[in-house]
Amino acid sequence: MAYDGKIMRRASQRFEEDRRRRQEEFRLRTEAVYRREPRLREVQRELNATMSKIIAGALRQGTDPRPAIEGLKNRNLSLQEERASLLKGLGLPPDYLEEKPSCPLCGDTGRRGEAVCRCLRRYYAQEQQRELSRMLDLGSQSFDTFSLDWYSTQEIPQTGISPRKNMERNRDICVDYAYDFNEKSGNLLLTGAPGLGKTFLSACIARVVSEKGCSVVYDTAAHIFQRFEAQKFGREEDEEASDDVTRVLNCDLLILDDLGTELTTNFVQSTFYEIVNTRLMGRKSTIISTNLSVEDLSRRYYQQVASRIEGEYQILLFFGQDIRKLKKERQ
Repeated sequence: MAYDGKIMRRASQRFEEDRRRRQEEFRLRTEAVYRREPRLREVQRELNATMSKIIAGALRQGTDPRPAIEGLKNRNLSLQEERASLLKGLGLPPDYLEEKPSCPLCGDTGRRGEAVCRCLRRYYAQEQQRELSRMLDLGSQSFDTFSLDWYSTQEIPQTGISPRKNMERNRDICVDYAYDFNEKSGNLLLTGAPGLGKTFLSACIARVVSEKGCSVVYDTAAHIFQRFEAQKFGREEDEEASDDVTRVLNCDLLILDDLGTELTTNFVQSTFYEIVNTRLMGRKSTIISTNLSVEDLSRRYYQQVASRIEGEYQILLFFGQDIRKLKKERQ
């Protein structure tokens, strides 16, 4: 799994803030108990000192530390019993003054060896959702709210299938793609006229895949091309543009929306080829949503790009009446 550096920095910051908040809450809770029973502070201080002595005694050389260590252990047990008794008198459990990590797997470090712990991955997924929410209405765009009722059941002679049957197939493919997403999921091309559900289904996929903790970049083609242009021709210190380019090329799933609405220049053509080719070479999954047909793509962009898309992408054709217009007419 490739983690988005920009998102991971935010997730790590929130993770650390919450860890410090829990530490402060524990400190305040402990002080409140000490005010109720001052003897507990003395017991806890002596327990900490006793543990230090036990560790130092175990490391001491030249003499047999075992008798001293045994005595310290007995003193330690006696102090623990006194602490438990005092806490019981306050109506508190015996472990009330023990600071326990929120995550027992990593001890609240967020790491397990070289891997990211699942506790930090949860923060990452939350930040990923916030990032996507800037572009998408994740509150309403889900597979559960996608309705086939807007699509006609009348078969179209040219296609041999009705818009509803076609959309049912497209939806099922997108559902499987999202919930089974992995390194071998491959690529999708969503092509057809405006208002037929391409962006909606793309958003549904983004939502599910990001909830799995995978890195997802969802943006319009025009804005992505602008970021590549800023990185290439902008100021050398424009680190944000460089970060955006890195995210586009390396994320687990790139969703390139509204391809074809941008002003097509030689730079855009070469950038589009770079994105498609780099991600295919790196075995990174991409979803392209466009109003253009495959033939249009071939004419507007390099032939090599269209050829790679035809060969490496599963093509989902969208047709029927504009759903947005239908909904507006029925309001």
